Amino acid sequence: MERVDIKVGFQCNNHCIFCIQGNKREYCKDRTEDEIKKILEQGRSEGKEAVVFTGGEPTFRPKLLLNCVSYARDIGYRVIQIQSNGRMFAYRAYCEEIVRAGANEFSPAVHGSVASIHDRLTNAPGSFDQVTAGIRNLRELRQYILTNSVVTKINMEDIPNLAKLLVELRVDQFQFAFIHINPIIAEDQKLIEEVVPSMAKAMPYVKAGLDIGRKSGVKCMTEAIPYCMMREYEDLIAERIIPEAHVFDAEEDIEKYSEYRQNEGKSKGPRCVSECIKNDVCEGPWREYPQLFGWEEFKPITEEKI
Repeated sequence: MERVDIKVGFQCNNHCIFCIQGNKREYCKDRTEDEIKKILEQGRSEGKEAVVFTGGEPTFRPKLLLNCVSYARDIGYRVIQIQSNGRMFAYRAYCEEIVRAGANEFSPAVHGSVASIHDRLTNAPGSFDQVTAGIRNLRELRQYILTNSVVTKINMEDIPNLAKLLVELRVDQFQFAFIHINPIIAEDQKLIEEVVPSMAKAMPYVKAGLDIGRKSGVKCMTEAIPYCMMREYEDLIAERIIPEAHVFDAEEDIEKYSEYRQNEGKSKGPRCVSECIKNDVCEGPWREYPQLFGWEEFKPITEEKI
């Protein structure tokens, strides 16, 4: 089911070290309710039946979000997802309001199994307690919950424990997304060393987390990790199944996000193209990673495992 992805604004009550939006909150204007409703109407005219409200933090303007969710439901969207840092969901009354308005999928971000890790990455003391309380509220309201966790040097060894926590919280799905290096990190060698792991060194922890999900029967996926790093876990690569999306970002309108990822966002090394049998289906890593670390880690797949 194709979807519309709307960045409603870039204000946020977290200040995540790794946020791909960088400092957009400092110079990008928030969309008005009327602007968002026009985008929703455009999406329906294109035949879209799913919408993702994201940002920034979409719940930063809680009343506006409620109004837009209600409007999306009224004009025929079947899937209405809120992609959020999850903190506002700690308030049960707000959860109930937004579910009544029409939201039926929730994608809170959890980056550590304990507050000391999650809160360090979000630069927001108390955010771990709020997002986990929010997940419990949504679970009690029988909502579909798919979490996203960014893999960094700070949390990579904690990934198996994080997977255990997500299973205990009874989420419907979890995803481990390898860090997308933003311009602020890329220009600061100290930050690179602090935050960006070697993908190869992170993979044993990621795979251990996926094993926990598989064993528990919880759907689990990865994002921005190429096929060569995912041997025997290829069925868990999210890019295989991510719905096509029309993304309305800050100042740009990306009609087919899959094409943006493949042609601009990600990249492949010379051996990927000339030697790898997965070249036609693999998108490669976000291009900033090999620009900083090179292609040595990425080994072409030359034959299928039996």
